Amino acid sequence: MVVTINGAVCTTTMSLPTILNLTRLPARLDTGQTAEFLGLQQHDIATLIAARLLKPIGNPQPNGPKFFAAVEIEDLARDRDWLNRAQLAIQRHWQMKNHGGSGGLQASEGQSGHRDSRRHHPHARSAVDLDVKQSGNP
Repeated sequence: MVVTINGAVCTTTMSLPTILNLTRLPARLDTGQTAEFLGLQQHDIATLIAARLLKPIGNPQPNGPKFFAAVEIEDLARDRDWLNRAQLAIQRHWQMKNHGGSGGLQASEGQSGHRDSRRHHPHARSAVDLDVKQSGNP
């Protein structure tokens, strides 16, 4: 669909420069427009939805298109505290993804984040150590 707003020809998917030149934002923004408006990558929007920092309007299907209320996105873009929480959520997401889902835990730490005390205890013996001693080899 093509519309004319203030003499500018716009399609239903408007680019950020077109949106920012409007005297009033459209009532709803898609994920790409929302990401551009907030200065994020489009794939970061799903991370913010999962972290419950962004809520799409309506009740979209998990794999369906998401739209956001422009007035809410404008408010969030001005909220330094929200921007900080959003940035931390995005960083945490990529940290988890880059470290294989361990959340940055070291290899000697389990999923709960606690060290396995048997591995690091100086007197702990592994099953291999016990088999060697029982067979008579030092």
